[in-house]
Amino acid sequence: ILLTRTEMVANLTVNAAGMAQIQQPLAHFLATLPNRPADLRLWTPSAPPSKEGLVLPSQVNYVGKAANLYDAGYRYHGSVNVITNLARSGWLLEKIRVQGGAYGASIGFGRASGIVAFTSYRDPNLLNTLDVYDRTPHYLRHLDLSQSELTRAIIGAISSFDPYMLPDARGSVAFHRWLVGDTDERMQQIRDEILGATVHRIKEFADALEAGMQNARISVLGSADAIAKASSTAQEVSFTTTK
Repeated sequence: ILLTRTEMVANLTVNAAGMAQIQQPLAHFLATLPNRPADLRLWTPSAPPSKEGLVLPSQVNYVGKAANLYDAGYRYHGSVNVITNLARSGWLLEKIRVQGGAYGASIGFGRASGIVAFTSYRDPNLLNTLDVYDRTPHYLRHLDLSQSELTRAIIGAISSFDPYMLPDARGSVAFHRWLVGDTDERMQQIRDEILGATVHRIKEFADALEAGMQNARISVLGSADAIAKASSTAQEVSFTTTK
């Protein structure tokens, strides 16, 4: 049994006419489900290797590195949306895509998990890309940013935080926010923190990022030669290889 009446939540995004049409069939469906508590089980996945190389027949790599910044003492602030926007569109774009030849590179931060994740896409490099990730705190700490550049980064961040959405997307986002307990007041607070981002906040995040990266996990999907060469030339990045 995957669903029971006592644990099920239905999310609908419809207008009034649509609600009138769906309400009775939905009620009938819910009534057919077992009316007893679900048999919940605790599942704890095994910890993955701290450095994992996944081999595929390719001449390019997909290089990921992630760390939990909450474990390093960081507390979420909306300015992180501006900071990751700056790092992605400036530092990572220049070093990994323009100079390194990768198709793309990104950085993201999970508000619920506290995990910051770097990724590259169709990347001819491996160790050089990891080095760029590791130097990101230094880049942020010494970033010489004008007010106009900061303003552009804020505009980019707020547009990503509040993008235009069709009704189905608005319904999905509203449902997710309800599930995790995000209130309108909390979302407005994050918007205010994005709009009020400062250079000082960037320096604070750089310190937390540097601390968190000490316990980062690395996962690479790429060629066997690239992974083997990385392991032989840099013992501290020796990979557990999976084919």
